[in-house]
Amino acid sequence: MPIQGLEILQSSASLRGQPSGLRRVPFVSKYIDTSTCIGCKACEVACQEWNDLPSVPTRQDGSYQTLPSLHARYWNLIVFNEAEIDGNFSWLMRKDQCMHCADPGCLRACPAPGAIVQYSNGIVDVNTQECIGCRLCETGCPFNVPRFSDQTGKMSKCTLCVDRTSIGLEPACVKACPTGCLHFGNKEDMVELGNRRVAQLKATGFANAGLYDPPGVGGTNVVTVLKHADKPELYGLPKDPHVPQTVRFIKGPLRLGGLVALGAVIVGLVGYYLKYGPRRPPPSTGADQKPAA
Repeated sequence: MPIQGLEILQSSASLRGQPSGLRRVPFVSKYIDTSTCIGCKACEVACQEWNDLPSVPTRQDGSYQTLPSLHARYWNLIVFNEAEIDGNFSWLMRKDQCMHCADPGCLRACPAPGAIVQYSNGIVDVNTQECIGCRLCETGCPFNVPRFSDQTGKMSKCTLCVDRTSIGLEPACVKACPTGCLHFGNKEDMVELGNRRVAQLKATGFANAGLYDPPGVGGTNVVTVLKHADKPELYGLPKDPHVPQTVRFIKGPLRLGGLVALGAVIVGLVGYYLKYGPRRPPPSTGADQKPAA
């Protein structure tokens, strides 16, 4: 449900840019430093508790990872990626969650008015009261984040604790992190913090360190420091994410063409009616009547 006190920047009711007169609020951002994450999962527990999410059954399959992937009742997951880099084994842990893109593919793909909204502070949220459970938002997300709930028939994902952040608190996961690998603030400050950390990593021998903030989705409001930013796929991140062209075409030219075609049909029907009037059955004649038995 939309949060009181936050204006909606754009929604699935009608994709629009920032309307004139809308109070400009700096985009908020979460900073994640994968180089200092210890995989303690405190952020996972905090997310479950704050959002009152029921537990999801787990199974030991040889990994420290809690679940194979995100779940409708599990919005924040530490993924454990094993990789061989320059002949050495590396364990690349990453916090998997909604990236809160500046140009959200889920919002572009959603056909239900108001089911997905982006607030003026950049947070992308699901309004379950309007969600129809069509799952089209899945096709628009290049990060494979939205999940469908069999219990509710709705979509769900990380909300960046919008109920906390809208009143000046940091997200629950950031509050619980014991190593300082998570921070929260406005986007500009988090990018600056990330660039300082990247410089430190490069100075200690990680020449390919970088900040993951992909421009293909307008940048993300979850910025991530990677030691091996030249190979984000090692962390389970797409190298150059974009909103799928099919989504842009369906919600853009194809939708416009459909509206034009529908309008032409309506105009044609009205014109035919005005010219010829309503169709009536031909008058019956005696020859058409069957003789009585």
